[in-house]
Amino acid sequence: MASSKIGAPTPVGKVRPVLSVVPEKFNSHDDHATDAGTSASASLIDQIVRDGARRMLAEALQAEVEAYIAQFSAERDDNGRRLVVRNGSHQPREVLTSAGAVEVTAPRVNDRRVDPATGERAKFTSAILPPWCRKTPKINEVLPLLYLHGLSSGDFGPALGQFLGSSAGLSASVITKLTETWKAEQRVFAARDLSDVDYVYLWADGIHVNIRLEEHKLCLLVLIGVRSDGRKELVALADGYRESVESWADLLRDCARRGMRAPVLAVGDGALGFWGALREVFPQARAQRCWFHKIANILGALPKSAHPGAKKALAEIWNAEDKRHAFDAVKSFQAAYQAKFPKAVAKITDDLDELLAFYDYPAEHWIHLRTTNPIESTFATVRHRTQITRGPGSRAAGLAMAFKLIEAAQARWRAVNAPHLVALVRAGATFVNGKLVERPDEHPQPEAA
Repeated sequence: MASSKIGAPTPVGKVRPVLSVVPEKFNSHDDHATDAGTSASASLIDQIVRDGARRMLAEALQAEVEAYIAQFSAERDDNGRRLVVRNGSHQPREVLTSAGAVEVTAPRVNDRRVDPATGERAKFTSAILPPWCRKTPKINEVLPLLYLHGLSSGDFGPALGQFLGSSAGLSASVITKLTETWKAEQRVFAARDLSDVDYVYLWADGIHVNIRLEEHKLCLLVLIGVRSDGRKELVALADGYRESVESWADLLRDCARRGMRAPVLAVGDGALGFWGALREVFPQARAQRCWFHKIANILGALPKSAHPGAKKALAEIWNAEDKRHAFDAVKSFQAAYQAKFPKAVAKITDDLDELLAFYDYPAEHWIHLRTTNPIESTFATVRHRTQITRGPGSRAAGLAMAFKLIEAAQARWRAVNAPHLVALVRAGATFVNGKLVERPDEHPQPEAA
């Protein structure tokens, strides 16, 4: 009698299972037989998953058609015959899913209804499996990600064909057409209406990407905002020229023309181009300098031997309990480094108001407002892709690449902490030491030293 586990005797008093996933011929002590049994088991699992997916999809399509026919069962012609009936099945086709390649035979509907206004005949179109669908949305999401993370357009078939059970729809020409689709989607995104969305906080940054077929780098100007409900969202993405004032102003003016309101607080690095453009287009918006970039600038003005102590002293400022303690930490930093490194100290004292602006907002939002991390972390994948491919082939391809990467990452972005407070910030509520103040006149704000 074969045991339930390869190479192990059946325990006394226990009944051997009736169903054995691994075929009997592989139940041997031989290592080769064990490997073959494992492979056969894995193949059997894949087949079971695909068969299950095929049956479930067939049942869903059948239910969809039956519901459609039942909806118009009362509509009949002059002879009393139904106008909407089943009409056999379409030719089988293969659809790539996350479970692998699944062969689908979709039911067909004969719809003889005519629109009295246009005279056009009605037509049934499946919402589950449209006629053009050859890949599920999940596969369509994976393909651009794999391409953008470095997989060459000619490698999709060999790389994914065996994994999915078919290489249909994975040719280099398909991937090339996909990149053209991304460009069109990016152009539609850049022209969309912004009047229905309110961005309370705004992060801005410029990302430089090599262009393989051109001499100059692509400078991506990126705006990511926080909606009034606390969700983060890509606001704008454009091709600029070295983060100049005019490039940023063109982007902000375009957003304003499309209905964007001025943000309450804008967060960015020390690039003077963005701040000049912000004062021109949205003068009422407050500025918050990115501490990540500021710390790097300060350490650049200090010798390496002073970096450990300076990092600790700077952390006492941006991570202070409240604004008053932050001012005290600034005085301590100034006292420690002013004599030897006045340039490093000036980088703090000259921009003190912009560096500590986040203290005037909810404490739950401080962690989000101190840096431009939402942009930096997202574009790490852009840099990874450009290092592998030495950059996109054109500026339009670079824009499309960045747009698809952010679009894919956006689905995983979490809302800011305490999202309900974002609407209060837009309403002009006063926060002292990170806490909401119902009577602002009784709590004067601490002034800068």
